[in-house]
Amino acid sequence: MSERDLFTVAQKPKTSDPKPDQKVGSNVPEMSVADLANSLKRTLEQNFGHIRVRGELSGIKVVGSGHMYGDIKDVDAVINIVCWRGQLSKLAIKPEDGMDVIVTGRVSSYPKSSRYQIIIEKLELAGEGALLKLLEERKKKLAAEGLFDANRKQKLPFIPNVIGVVTSPTGAVIRDIMHRLKDRFPRHVLLWPVSVQGTNSHDQIANAINGFNALDGKGLPKPDLLIVARGGGSLEDLMAFNEENVIRAVANSKIPVISAVGHETDTTLIDYVSDVRAPTPTGAAEIAVPVRLNLAAQVQNDFERLISASTRLIHNKATALEARAGRLSHPKQILENKTQNIDFLSSKLQQSLRNVITRNKSVLSEQAAKIVSPKFLINNKEQELNHKVAILKNLSVRLIKEKKTELMNQQRILDSLSPKGVLSRGYALIYDDNGLIIRNSDSLTHNQKVKIEFDQKDIIDVTVEKP
Repeated sequence: MSERDLFTVAQKPKTSDPKPDQKVGSNVPEMSVADLANSLKRTLEQNFGHIRVRGELSGIKVVGSGHMYGDIKDVDAVINIVCWRGQLSKLAIKPEDGMDVIVTGRVSSYPKSSRYQIIIEKLELAGEGALLKLLEERKKKLAAEGLFDANRKQKLPFIPNVIGVVTSPTGAVIRDIMHRLKDRFPRHVLLWPVSVQGTNSHDQIANAINGFNALDGKGLPKPDLLIVARGGGSLEDLMAFNEENVIRAVANSKIPVISAVGHETDTTLIDYVSDVRAPTPTGAAEIAVPVRLNLAAQVQNDFERLISASTRLIHNKATALEARAGRLSHPKQILENKTQNIDFLSSKLQQSLRNVITRNKSVLSEQAAKIVSPKFLINNKEQELNHKVAILKNLSVRLIKEKKTELMNQQRILDSLSPKGVLSRGYALIYDDNGLIIRNSDSLTHNQKVKIEFDQKDIIDVTVEKP
């Protein structure tokens, strides 16, 4: 290895011991950390400018700038991966954790963290088995959200006025659809041209479905039915119709969708979420509209059957009417019978009314004889009331006099028994601070504050002095 190799330090044999004040010389140039890191970066990029690596994606994340970072790993090692925003949008598949993939790119390093990484330029699934595993996991995930439930399916219109088609404008698919519609029942068709394979094709398909749903009919007419179609191809070719954004666009579509992707044996996830799956694009056109000639023949046949049934019904009703008319009496005779019956009932009703009036008059006379004159009753009650009023007046005067005498007697007794009644005769009452009467001097203490009450509520405060 050369003496100037950056990864070794050249050592020269010592010919003599250096003097204490002599510096030891070296032919290895000094480098800064940045110089070394950049030199390593150039070495990696020159020696590993184009590589293909197989492994499992892990820790995939897209930052705010649009760049993707993550790892690719196997059982023995892990390598950082980076995919710049411009290249990420061109990848054929959307990177997800757990994918077994083959990445194509170049090896580089990030000097600020001293790590090497793979700059991705292309990403593909590692074999059909990995692709099928990815589709199965995605199918389970979307099915768990209910996107494939039968109760979400919309009913197709019998004869749509406008049909929207999402497919390539240059392939045989659109020609087959238009030809079959022309043969069966020509309808107004709106084509939303998209790429049905490769980079960003799934975004174009999803945008087309959402775009048709966003039409308000003011410019272009809004379709009554959508057909999403493409011809046959390998599993990788049909991947655009397995992407999650396409599946969700179909699930959220307010317009019924027919999927017609590939041949009859091809199955994609869009077939599970669409309202109807057609085996081929031509079959989608056959499902979308009936055969006009068959409809015309059916209408003519129904018209003839309706005329025949109406004629037969009228004939049967006429026969039944004649039979019933033969059993009917003449209207004049029926009217005479009803008139006579009314006269009879009217006479009977009048007689009944007269009987009721006579009977009620008799009852009224009997009741009137039993009734006493109200004026007489009022006079009797008035005399009775005056008598009771006079009694009450005499009684109240006597009661008041008796109660007044009784009250005066009670007042005299109360005055004679009241402890304050003797105050007018020169006595006094002594109270402590709690308002209790002091009955003897033993309950008094020296300097105790007491109150003395004389006649006419004359109260003074005094202090007790005891020897």
